Amino acid sequence: MKLLTILILFISTFVFGQTNFQKDFSEFWTDVKDNHAYLEIQGIDWDKVKEIYRPMADTIQNRDEFIKLLETIINELHNGHISLNTNLNSSNKIIPSGSDIFVQRKDNGYFITDIRKNYPSELSGLKPGLQVVKFNEEKIDSILPNFLPKFTSFYNDDMYEYALNMMFAGTHDKKRVITVLEKGVEKDYFPDEFKMSNQSLNLLEFKTIKSNTGYIKINNSLFDNDLILAFDAAIDSLHNTSRLIIDLTETPSGGNSAVARAIMGRFVEKEMPYQKHEAFETKYKIKRSWIEYVSPRESIYSKEVIIMVGHWTGSMGEGIAIGFDAIGSTKVIGTKMAGLLGAIEGFKLPQTNIGFQIPTERLYHINGTPREGYRPKHIEDNIYKTWEKVNELINVNK
Repeated sequence: MKLLTILILFISTFVFGQTNFQKDFSEFWTDVKDNHAYLEIQGIDWDKVKEIYRPMADTIQNRDEFIKLLETIINELHNGHISLNTNLNSSNKIIPSGSDIFVQRKDNGYFITDIRKNYPSELSGLKPGLQVVKFNEEKIDSILPNFLPKFTSFYNDDMYEYALNMMFAGTHDKKRVITVLEKGVEKDYFPDEFKMSNQSLNLLEFKTIKSNTGYIKINNSLFDNDLILAFDAAIDSLHNTSRLIIDLTETPSGGNSAVARAIMGRFVEKEMPYQKHEAFETKYKIKRSWIEYVSPRESIYSKEVIIMVGHWTGSMGEGIAIGFDAIGSTKVIGTKMAGLLGAIEGFKLPQTNIGFQIPTERLYHINGTPREGYRPKHIEDNIYKTWEKVNELINVNK
């Protein structure tokens, strides 16, 4: 009788646990369906996603397995702005903040097109232009399906880009081995054997460089309100320079619009629009849209401004770039940016307390261009080419 009681308790606990995971799967699916602002634009068949993954949710036996399942489902949304607020040692690093190499599919091959400055991949000797053929000793095509959506077999460039860069970001618990072709011969690189260099703990760095040009680099701190005072101090110190460079190439983690408006407010002499928002309210998806403005503050810097962007310019960094483009009198130079979708909102699953974030508002340049679709007028291939263009402009405009 005692053994029977224990068995019943075990079965009850097991079933209750399964029920919790099933409930949270349904909650996650519904939250995304009702609130994700880009499902239609991305052409994601979210009903198909439910059909694929619901049977897997029915077999989940513990929280770690459920986290792995959610991480796999997030790949269906193929954008770095969707993530969980928890992870496992075996979890993939999120992009762009957890990556240091940018890989694209070209001519049925896979090539490094950009490298994050002073990060392990660059320090190991990897360079733009190299063709990658293996990751962790496996062929690329054998790993790539792990990150590609399952709801479709027709993959666009965004899907391939997301999948490749998730792959090459690697996991938290394993050092990467990246195999490239050099003069027709395979060569292994071990980026995680190298420690990052020249990584400042300051919110920003500023100095005067050649031709009396001011330079401000923001160190992934657009989410920190203390950046406002630090930026003010930098601008005040550089106020007598002939031109100013604002380097946003190291802002992958996004930020808040108060910091963004504070920065741009030092460059406008009157209130000006800098981005458009679009949201859908109630279950009937009633569209609401509005323009966000930036207002002048403190003394205004009125000379030439150059904005540097790159593949690690994400979210609010992207917002500042399109904002500067909108207010005029600036040159935006660099690669396409991270392409993180919209403004995000956090949610929490009630049974497991797992938090996640998804984009719930669409964001646009004031000219109507989606923020993720914006390209700099001075478009470059990688960070090295970006610096070449910036130096060219500085030399021309001495």
